[in-house]
Amino acid sequence: MFKLPKLSYETSAFTPWLSPESFDFHYGKHHKAYVDKLNAAIEGTADQDASLEDIVGKAQGGLFNNAAQAWNHTFFWNCITPGGDECKGEILEAINSAFGSLDEFKTQFKTAAVGQFGSGWAWLVKDGSGKLEITTTANAEWPKGKTPVMTCDVWEHAYYIDHRNARPAFLDGFLQNINWSFVNQNYTGSDIPNMTSQMR
Repeated sequence: MFKLPKLSYETSAFTPWLSPESFDFHYGKHHKAYVDKLNAAIEGTADQDASLEDIVGKAQGGLFNNAAQAWNHTFFWNCITPGGDECKGEILEAINSAFGSLDEFKTQFKTAAVGQFGSGWAWLVKDGSGKLEITTTANAEWPKGKTPVMTCDVWEHAYYIDHRNARPAFLDGFLQNINWSFVNQNYTGSDIPNMTSQMR
């Protein structure tokens, strides 16, 4: 069974970009509801002791939606840190190679995230050769055939309390608060990032 992961920062740490009220709803209600519904769906089944990554990889319908949203949100909380940290090392080299510069990457990522129609996620992913690309997915979907390196939640519940319908303003704040150490760790890893360990 799974539990809501602990945050590594206080819910006031991102004010005014994200207020404590946003965390109360986004983390304390939306994310928690996905975890609770996932647990209800797997209780007493073979999936009760499976990893979250395995469940997402094979599930369909409501089970997939709740498992994937539990994973996506846990991943998202790890992708941000108050004030951000320095983008350096292998991830910076890969970004420069794929996009020309860190600033150009941020421009392209924001454009993709703002342009995602309806609810979904914006992703920085890598292919089997380690090349980076930006993609978006609808609803709870993962990027197919790619390894997630970073994500930003672009469901309205992620930004509406603080930014109303101004998704671009939410993206501006996200890009100033990226946890590049975590992103670099995901880039240099060889598999899907493990969120199960934070939720057990």
